[in-house]
Amino acid sequence: MIRLLAGGKGEGKTKKLIEMANAAVKTTDGHIVFIDDDKRHIYDLHYDIRFVETVDYPLSNYRELVGFICGILSQDNDIVEIYLDGLANLIKNFDNDAFVKLRAKLDRLTETHGVQFVISLSCNPDDLPEEIKTLIV
Repeated sequence: MIRLLAGGKGEGKTKKLIEMANAAVKTTDGHIVFIDDDKRHIYDLHYDIRFVETVDYPLSNYRELVGFICGILSQDNDIVEIYLDGLANLIKNFDNDAFVKLRAKLDRLTETHGVQFVISLSCNPDDLPEEIKTLIV
């Protein structure tokens, strides 16, 4: 399953994402990963959540992000949720077409590995393609 928090800058998406991750750590038996483009929120997360900063791993497109996530999944079979903060900041070349393709890849990872994704994205939700709008929570 993929869930999306979409809205403009300053609407509290990151705060909500952190709250969701911290709540999930109390109710899940598996591991949780939080991927961000910087370390600003590392101390806001519960210590059991694995924090991954991408600043040292420049991701040029959605394919590289999927490869990055697959590398994380290959090292830990107990991951049940992955939180991606600021999707457009994680990937340099990102647009609606890339998001549709990314969704298809993440759907396959959900099916094969049982991992759920929660993504935040700064954008106008009305500008998203219909197949992406269905992910908004």
